[in-house]
Amino acid sequence: MSSPPQSRQAPTYQLLLLLLLFFSPIASAGQPKGVCVSPGGRFPAFSSEGKPPGRAAKGRRDLALCRLFRQNTCCDVTQTFPALLSVRKLSSTGEGSGECLHLWELLECSVCDPWVGVRPGPPVICASFCDMVFEACSEAYFSVDTKTQALSPCGLGDILCGKAHKWVSNGTELCRLAGFAVQVSEASPTEVDETFCYGGKASLDSISDTWTSSKDRPTLRGVTSWDLEDFQRWATQMPVGERISWAIGGMVLTAGLFISKREGYSRRRKQASVAETVRRRWNQELTCSQLKRS
Repeated sequence: MSSPPQSRQAPTYQLLLLLLLFFSPIASAGQPKGVCVSPGGRFPAFSSEGKPPGRAAKGRRDLALCRLFRQNTCCDVTQTFPALLSVRKLSSTGEGSGECLHLWELLECSVCDPWVGVRPGPPVICASFCDMVFEACSEAYFSVDTKTQALSPCGLGDILCGKAHKWVSNGTELCRLAGFAVQVSEASPTEVDETFCYGGKASLDSISDTWTSSKDRPTLRGVTSWDLEDFQRWATQMPVGERISWAIGGMVLTAGLFISKREGYSRRRKQASVAETVRRRWNQELTCSQLKRS
C-alpha cells in the first residue's frame, strides 16, 4: 500500500503546531502592559475588569475551555462557558469537521489571550487566520443569533440554518459577522504591543522567541515548511512538563465532541425531513386556496 502524499500530511502537523502555539502556557508567559478591559459586543464582561491579567480562579469560576490560558488571562467561566457551548453546537447540529472544530475553538478562545484582554473592543483577529477558519468551516452550518445578531454555529432551536459559505464569502466577513474585529495587515514583531492581532505571524513570532532559548531547538518562524521529521525533533526537545501540559490541556474538549457527531447528523436529517413535510403541506394548502378562489 502506497503512503499518502506528503501534501496531505503537512497540514495536519501544521495544525498541531498552531494548536500548541496558541494553547501552550508559554504563549501566555509574557505579561502584556495594561489592565483587563471588557470587550463588549457579544462577549461577557470580565470580572477582572481594571486588573492586570493573572491566573484564572479555581473551582466554579475556573475556565470551562481555553484552559491553557489559565496561567495568564482576563477570563473566567463567564467567558469560556459560552465558548464551550458554541463549539459543542458546531460539533453536533453544525456538523463541523475536525479541523473546523479546532480552529473555531481557537477563534472563540481569542478573548482569553492576555494580549487581547488588555485592549478595548472585541478581539482583533488577523485576516489570515479568519481565512483559515472560513476555509475549514465553509461547509458547516451556522445561523444568526437572535439576541446578539452574531453568526454562530447552528443549534437545535435555530429555525434558519445554512452553510457558512451561504452567509459569507470570505474569512474577514465570517469573523466580523461572528462578532470579532479584523486586522488585514499584520504587525511586525517589534510592533506587537501596539498593533497585535490574534492568529498572525507576529503573534506566533512573539511566542517562538520563548521557545528558542536553546540554539539547538528549531525555530518556529519556518513552520510552514516543516515536515514530519522537523516536528518530531522539535517535539522531543520540548520540556517534558510542557509536552504533558499540551497533551492534557490542548484540545481535550474535542475528544468527546466527535461522539455526538453521528447523533447530530441524525438529528439534522430529522429536522430536514420535518421541514420538507411542512413545506409540502404549505404548498398543498396554498394550491387548495388558489383553487377555491378560482
